[in-house]
Amino acid sequence: MHKILIIGAGRSSSSLIDYLLKNAEKENWRVTIADYSFDIASEKIRGVHNAVALQFDVNNNEDRIKIIGDADIVVSMLPASFHVLVAEVCVDLGVHLITASYVSPEMKALDNKAKEKGVLLLNECGLDPGIDHMSAMKVIDMIRGEGHTLTSFESFTGGLLAPSEEENPWEYKFTWNPRNVVLAGTGSVKFIQEGKYKFIPYHRLFRRTEQVHIPGYGYFEGYANRDSLKYLDVYNLRGIKTLYRGTFRRSGYCKAWDIFVQLGATDDTYQMEGVKDMTHRDYINSFLSFNPNDSVELKLAHYLGLDMDGQEMYRLRWIGVFDDEKIGLENGTPAQVLEHILKKKWTLNSEDRDMIVMWHKFDFLDNGKPRQIQSTMVSIGEDMIQTGMSKTVGLPMGIATKLILNGEISLKGVHIPIDKQIYTPILNELSELGIELTEKEVEII
Repeated sequence: MHKILIIGAGRSSSSLIDYLLKNAEKENWRVTIADYSFDIASEKIRGVHNAVALQFDVNNNEDRIKIIGDADIVVSMLPASFHVLVAEVCVDLGVHLITASYVSPEMKALDNKAKEKGVLLLNECGLDPGIDHMSAMKVIDMIRGEGHTLTSFESFTGGLLAPSEEENPWEYKFTWNPRNVVLAGTGSVKFIQEGKYKFIPYHRLFRRTEQVHIPGYGYFEGYANRDSLKYLDVYNLRGIKTLYRGTFRRSGYCKAWDIFVQLGATDDTYQMEGVKDMTHRDYINSFLSFNPNDSVELKLAHYLGLDMDGQEMYRLRWIGVFDDEKIGLENGTPAQVLEHILKKKWTLNSEDRDMIVMWHKFDFLDNGKPRQIQSTMVSIGEDMIQTGMSKTVGLPMGIATKLILNGEISLKGVHIPIDKQIYTPILNELSELGIELTEKEVEII
């Protein structure tokens, strides 16, 4: 009997756990679900006889060694900062590990030791990173295999709110880590466009967007991710003319979000004073000049050149930033306070469904003739538990777990899913489960 250990039983792990439990009897697995909260872990088992729930603190070294040592493979759904703690024990004890997080320098440093121990540390095997890698490499390998020359690769992914009748001018709610949404784009933004290196400073990022039409779902706008250049080597794209990776939002979102950026409301570098007594309105006013005669709305509109009756001000009013409601925090950075305010309107409720949208564009030359392939995926969640995000993050990890235990993936060391041995069977099963990127050739005008 193979023994699987899942560390972390939060909402994002729901689809992963369901997949493994549904396959446990057929595959002869024992599934252990470990979480800091025993109650949360227990809820996920739902009476499955070959599943066990454990209370687990990853910072407890003795427990970490004992629990990981009793597994054949570990799937870590912990925050990224804890993965190396788990990985080090996995390598020492000869246990495979899967995560959905980016490969950190500390994780990469375990590569040689993992190979020596015969251990696979498979990272970036969720959605983005994960399905984006696999679906991109499938087409890139196909283009190269047919002897063509790839000239441009653009890719966008967004975790969004599915279309609904609820009034929400942002057409957005938090479907993943809210803190990451608030801090999105901070740092260096780098990409290549028509053979030229391009850089976007944070204060200009949300003003430089691309419009993409997804048939059946309308228009989306994309802003650049932090560093597209690292994919030059990840995907072996040295010499490509254009390389651009970005994040999708609904049209109009970026222009409104840029208001928070320009105000300094997304700053996470200092603690604000007086937060305990602040209202939402006080918070916005704290970034504006003093004028006892003008309203907060008028000062903001004047400061940023906004139309008082325009869509941006409407979005701000809807989100409640001008309300006299107490914030409800003792202290915090501007970014932390903004996140707390946004959660009041952007938290999914029982009627909401989320939506994942992924889109790739590949330009290539076929004997000098330009051709283009576009690849599109839309995945809509079922409810608050089986969200689109949970499915697209968790199912690739669950499938990879099965493939490793069955010996169908034989790689060792630190890897991401860009090898055909990994991406082909995972994409095939995802398609059977209703998660599929549809590829079509587009006529170039």
